[in-house]
Amino acid sequence: MSMLLFALNILIFPGGLFAVLLGLFLTGVDRKLYARLQRRVGPPVYQPYIDIVKLSHKEILIPKTANYTAFRFAPVLGFAGMLAAIVFIPVTGVYSGFYLSGDLLVLLYLLSTPALALIIGASASGSTYSSIGLSREMTMVLAYEIPLFIVLLTVGMRVGMAGGGFADFSLSRIVNYQLQNGALIFDLPMLPAFLAFLCCIPGTIGVVPFDIPEAETELAEGPLLEYSGSGLALFKLTGGLKILVFSALTVALFFPTGIGGFWLVNLVWFIIKCLVISFFTLTFVRATRARMRMDQAYKFYLLVPTALALVSLVLTLLSFKI
Repeated sequence: MSMLLFALNILIFPGGLFAVLLGLFLTGVDRKLYARLQRRVGPPVYQPYIDIVKLSHKEILIPKTANYTAFRFAPVLGFAGMLAAIVFIPVTGVYSGFYLSGDLLVLLYLLSTPALALIIGASASGSTYSSIGLSREMTMVLAYEIPLFIVLLTVGMRVGMAGGGFADFSLSRIVNYQLQNGALIFDLPMLPAFLAFLCCIPGTIGVVPFDIPEAETELAEGPLLEYSGSGLALFKLTGGLKILVFSALTVALFFPTGIGGFWLVNLVWFIIKCLVISFFTLTFVRATRARMRMDQAYKFYLLVPTALALVSLVLTLLSFKI
């Protein structure tokens, strides 16, 4: 029965069909609001659904110099990684999450699968532009993974030390702790970690000003240049899922509280929180910032989010007199 439930969680809810539809919805809202901030009409909110259907019916073109197996496998890897990631994230009053004692660490590995998929796909395509995008993607991963790890470590230590241990990397227990003791976003030592996590979201999703690996005006989408048809559709779906996963993870780590006992009300509240997070971390940032150079983005992540995350880590240790 547990295996059947896990399969349903992967294929239907909260992963699978539900995650894909909600991820594309978040993408559509982001594109619409981004256009409105630029005083354009913009595409309809349902445009991402149309794009995926169109791409799925187009011919798949594979370069002669490409490694066929790696080229076709890469989009599936990123998509599967995000589908698996969403299963681990609890939604208060709706879904308790797939429980593991260290699921936050498992999630950290799954969050890197889209970047790994881009790297594999770019290296397999044989394109010069893809190779440049590959090197930029690897540099970006090295930059934002450091503060991201420190933030997750800080949250785990805050909850674990409050319970008399050292660190707790169970997302379910982290959420339950906040339901009993209040959201971590209102805990002063955790505020810098929250800001650091928000700073990491644009880089991990790859939007302006951190869309340097793809950079349409410079590299013609870099790692995605040679992709078409269903392969490109999977990468686009993965992009929508990344928005959902990082928005949902932000909610679970810092303010997971619900607003009622009925699951549908809590689900709508969860979607609203995801929309707010995606607006301020993606839409607003894209509309107000220009693309950074690679050295600027690298320095930013090594200085600002890393410093904020370390401040929270030190304050957490001091608050428990370690």
